[in-house]
Amino acid sequence: MFLLQRPSQQSINRFVHASLELPLSYAPLGIVKEDTPGGELDEIVATIGHGEIDFQRARAALMEWKQFEMGWVETHPRLAPVAVGTVVAVLIRHLGFWSLNGARVIYTVGDSDPSRHFGFAYGTLPNHAEAGEELFEVLRDPRTDDVQYRIRAKSWPNTTLAQIGQPIVRVLQARFRRHSCAAMERATGNGHTHR
Repeated sequence: MFLLQRPSQQSINRFVHASLELPLSYAPLGIVKEDTPGGELDEIVATIGHGEIDFQRARAALMEWKQFEMGWVETHPRLAPVAVGTVVAVLIRHLGFWSLNGARVIYTVGDSDPSRHFGFAYGTLPNHAEAGEELFEVLRDPRTDDVQYRIRAKSWPNTTLAQIGQPIVRVLQARFRRHSCAAMERATGNGHTHR
């Protein structure tokens, strides 16, 4: 949903409520777990800390959606639970307008070793400008003990405006990944900046 001004909190709440029963706008689930056919896989990996304490901070940051704290992107509800089935609205301030996009948490990763790997993916709903899946995860490298943050995403336009503006969308997606890494560095207390 594209808007000329920032929506009110009531409008955002109504959007989330209307999204609860919507199906995903793509298939199959898990398209970013592996390099599967269809769409371009986007990935960024950044070292955001070192050791157990930084890993736990990074894990907590993902649980609180801190990877979206960058000033021009927000998730609503602010502290939505990271649980399969949770629906969020992603509010984005673009070049002079806003968009509100529905997504649902569809799976978690890292259950086999939660002290070294944690993350979750969300999938887009029909009221999202793009269709696809995005995975956010933190990992502790077993060799170096570095804490890494990784985003893997695969998407394609789901609206006419997104199709027309695809070159700009691709630039904004790359900017989001860089800014998300910076947000996670800040959340672990290792605040370097990415531009």
